[in-house]
Amino acid sequence: MSFDDKILEEDQPDQTDLVGTVLAVQANFYWVRLHEKSLPKSLLLCTRRTRLKKIGQRVMVGDRVLVEEPDWNGDRGAISQVFPRKSELDRPPIANVDQILLVFALASPKIEPYQLSQFLVKSESTGMAVTLALSKSDLASIEEQENWKKRLDEWGYRPIFISVHERFGLDELRQYLNHRITVASGPSGVGKSSLINQIIPSVDLRVSAVSGKLEKGRHTTRHVELFELPLGGLLADTPGFNQPDLLCLPQELAQYFPEIRQRLTDESCQFNNCLHRDEPGCIVRGDWERYEYYLDFLEDAIEYETQLMQQSDPDAVLKLKSKGKGVQLEPRLEAKKYRRESRKNQQQSLRKLDIEKLMQSEDSDE
Repeated sequence: MSFDDKILEEDQPDQTDLVGTVLAVQANFYWVRLHEKSLPKSLLLCTRRTRLKKIGQRVMVGDRVLVEEPDWNGDRGAISQVFPRKSELDRPPIANVDQILLVFALASPKIEPYQLSQFLVKSESTGMAVTLALSKSDLASIEEQENWKKRLDEWGYRPIFISVHERFGLDELRQYLNHRITVASGPSGVGKSSLINQIIPSVDLRVSAVSGKLEKGRHTTRHVELFELPLGGLLADTPGFNQPDLLCLPQELAQYFPEIRQRLTDESCQFNNCLHRDEPGCIVRGDWERYEYYLDFLEDAIEYETQLMQQSDPDAVLKLKSKGKGVQLEPRLEAKKYRRESRKNQQQSLRKLDIEKLMQSEDSDE
């Protein structure tokens, strides 16, 4: 069964329905690739029906949607319905993703283990399958490749070594990508755009050189867009990030480290709420490479939990604000200082003041 047939079977639309996948969002317009192959056009530029806007229905890249009133001559249409999502990511904003492809470079820029762990933990927190591809492998020696292979195996990952320049490792990567919706992520300058240009010949993404002094890449991808793979499936290139947001609770963090999951497979810690820090009877504590990273991330998670608790406390100084790009903290305004007193309370205060004056007057007369 092909990728398109699989999607059509999942949607089970009426025979008169036009079902498609949103490939890109530009302002208030949506590029939709229709699943039915016998139609006059396969790609339409669509608007969103007003009723969807009224009910607050957002249309995201990756959404499976229903299209009405197609204009085959003008390549236009209107989205009238968004089918239920099986998954949803906030950063990057994309729906119905099956897996995450994390791309790091072995050289130019070299891998920073701490940064790599940040991306891995963030990817694991989505609950999706994660595969690590190491690009620019032709710039690293065989010994370096073997060292990283052994090192990452201890972390719980089997990397795919690839080189766009020498064109090796690409066939193995294609097998991983075919017939799925995949998000490619990673820091700037690691070669994501060059990789997509190679495995999808019809795509020509802009590629930028890496800074020679800092060995840092410059952003070349400005927005999220899905590209069709030659053998079926979709791949999303996302803007590069130097550091992902790690927003999770302390009790959740251990689940995002394969080393910890492996240690807890056969045994368990003495306490059910063990944070694997300094508790007695903990089987996670020990001499494994990323344990110090775990402790560092744990401090961030504890701080995040504290901020959430402050959010629920009316006397807290800070409050959480969810708008646009993730969760942010902003000062909490003092209610008595910044909120206007209601007219009812004002009248009650005046009555109370009048009563007090009357009682004082009666006392003085006596």
